[in-house]
Amino acid sequence: MTTALPLPAPDPLAPPLLDAQGRRMTYLRLSVTDRCNFRCAYCSPASWGGKKDLLTAQELERITSVFASMGIRRVRLTGGEPLIRPDILEIARRISALPGIQHLAITTNASHLATLAVPLREAGVSQLNLSLDTLSPETFRRISKQGDFDAVLRGIDAAAAAGYASLKLNVVVMRDVNDGEAAALVAYAHARGITPRFIELMPFGQGKPVPTAELVERLQAAGLPLEPEPEETGDAASSATSGPARYWRTSAGRVGFISPLTQNFCGGCNRVRVASNGDLRSCLGGRAQAPLHQLIRGGATDMELAVAVRRALGDKPDGHRFTEPGNGATLLPMMGIGG
Repeated sequence: MTTALPLPAPDPLAPPLLDAQGRRMTYLRLSVTDRCNFRCAYCSPASWGGKKDLLTAQELERITSVFASMGIRRVRLTGGEPLIRPDILEIARRISALPGIQHLAITTNASHLATLAVPLREAGVSQLNLSLDTLSPETFRRISKQGDFDAVLRGIDAAAAAGYASLKLNVVVMRDVNDGEAAALVAYAHARGITPRFIELMPFGQGKPVPTAELVERLQAAGLPLEPEPEETGDAASSATSGPARYWRTSAGRVGFISPLTQNFCGGCNRVRVASNGDLRSCLGGRAQAPLHQLIRGGATDMELAVAVRRALGDKPDGHRFTEPGNGATLLPMMGIGG
């Protein structure tokens, strides 16, 4: 099979931003820290010490501005836990105000949202993805040796009351850990106007995954009337969903499933990732990178940054390779990549 290279742009700073397969990149996942106040086994191993040299708010703004000129329209701030940065509101204000950026989201464990839910919305954040894997304090402690479970629940309630355009509840499903709570988590989320999404465990840390098809069958057997939504196609649909989730309907709302192992989502990938130290990672499942931070601190122009981005995306593979034998040993921890 012949690999299609990105089409040369007369101006490297002008859209479209294409990868090696000709997929159009419109979505930037920007990690603002690789540190976290939790220690979830599937994301942050005890050995992970974090990077020492994080991007400043000004550097994050500059990188995002370059991507925006190239066609990025949606930005998600990730971590680690992004809300532990003391300047997170400044970062949100800077990025949400950039020309071309139409949507700013944050993925968070919700532990700081009791005080930050409203200020973040006022700073320009339109969507929050809230991580909650269990409704049991005991299971929470089994998954994460650190963290305040009650603070998470208070933060989720604060987010639900803050008037966000979209709230999603991300649940990483682990066999014999929290897989029996799926129906309860659906009810919990829908009661707060939140869309629950169940994620197949990826091979970055500890635990065993539960295939999406099995989880759907379990939910239906538990009496949840799930019906699949029609899959949308075309650029408009991609822009609207901007993610790998497939959604099902119940009488109370939507339920999403993200299935990196059993329903590979790479064919419609529109995402670029920048780690908290400025390394551009063209794919979640690999180590290829471009050191944007070194270029910025070395005095690179926006044009030079754009050329480096295009070169890196020229090496982006057609898929993440998670299921290939032995690949797990080559992957960085999830919090080192930025989710």
